[in-house]
Amino acid sequence: MASERTNRVVLIGTGFVGSSYAFALMNQGIADELIMIDMNEEKAMGDVMDLNHGKVFAPYPTAIRQGSYEDCSAADLVVVCAGANQKPGETRLDLVEKNLTIFKSITDQVMAADFDGIFLVATNPVDILTYAVWKYSGLPKERVIGSGTILDTARFRFELGEYFKVAPHNVHAYIIGEHGDSELPVYSAADVGGVPVLKRIERDEACKKEDLDEIFVHVRDAAYEIIKRKGATFYGIAMGLVRITKAILHNENSVLTVSALLEGEYGEKHVYIGVPSVINRRGIREVIELDLNKEEKEKFAQSAAVLRKTLAPYFEEVHVK
Repeated sequence: MASERTNRVVLIGTGFVGSSYAFALMNQGIADELIMIDMNEEKAMGDVMDLNHGKVFAPYPTAIRQGSYEDCSAADLVVVCAGANQKPGETRLDLVEKNLTIFKSITDQVMAADFDGIFLVATNPVDILTYAVWKYSGLPKERVIGSGTILDTARFRFELGEYFKVAPHNVHAYIIGEHGDSELPVYSAADVGGVPVLKRIERDEACKKEDLDEIFVHVRDAAYEIIKRKGATFYGIAMGLVRITKAILHNENSVLTVSALLEGEYGEKHVYIGVPSVINRRGIREVIELDLNKEEKEKFAQSAAVLRKTLAPYFEEVHVK
C-alpha cells in the first residue's frame, strides 16, 4: 500500500457531493494532501482555487490541487463521487445502468496507475457500485468500501435524539441493509444513554411503539424529501465520507455502518451491504454481526435479496436465492 507517512486522498468527481466532501475534509484537517479530479477540468480547478483561498482559516494547511488519474499511484485513499445523480422520482437502483459503465472506466484508469490503496465509494446505488469496483479492481474486499448506511444511521440517530430530547451523540443505533428502500432499523440493539430504546418506550407513557415506525419512515424517505426540495443531498453524505476517511487515515478501529462484502456473515454471500464494521488504516478489519431478532433477520435477508437480484444480470457469480 501507499506510504502511511503522508495522508494523501484523491477525489474523483467534484459535483455537489465531491465538493462538499472536499470542503468538510479541509475544515477538519484530516488529510495532508487532497487531489481533485473531474471530467470538467475547469470545475475542478475552480474548486481547488476556492478551497485554497479559505485555507488560512482551516485548522491544518491541507495541500489541495487539481490532478489526474496518474496521481492515484501514490494515493492512500481514492474517494469516488462521480456518476449520474438521483433525480426526483428515481430510486437509487434506477441508476445502475448509467453508473456501471462510468465506474468501469473510472476503476480501470485508477488501477492502470498502479493504485494500491483503499477505494471509498459514495455514488448511488452505492452497494451495487461498491461491488462493481471490487470486481473491476481486483483489490481485496477489505480495501473496497462503500458509504453504505452511514448517512441513514446518522439520520436515525438524529431523529431518535429529537424524539427523546437527547443529543444524537448519545444515541447508539444502526440502520443496516441496502442504502435504499429495503433498509431496516435495528431497534433491538438501539439505546439512548445506555438504556435500550424499546425499554424507554415501555417505561415512558408519552412514548408509543407506533412513533418508532414513523421515525424510520422519516429516515428511509429523507433523501426523497431533500431531493424534492433542493434537487440533491450532499452535506450529510459528505460529512459521513469524511468520518470514514478519518477512521481510515487515523487508524481508528471505529465501528461505522459501511457497505462491506459479506462472505457468510448474517447468512449472506456475494453482496456488498450496509453493516457495522471496524474501520482502520487497512480498510475493513471485520464485519460486526449484530444479534438480530427474527423480524430483523427476515428484513435483512430481503434487503440482501434485492441487491443480489440487481447484481445478478451483470455479475455471473451472483445467484438469486
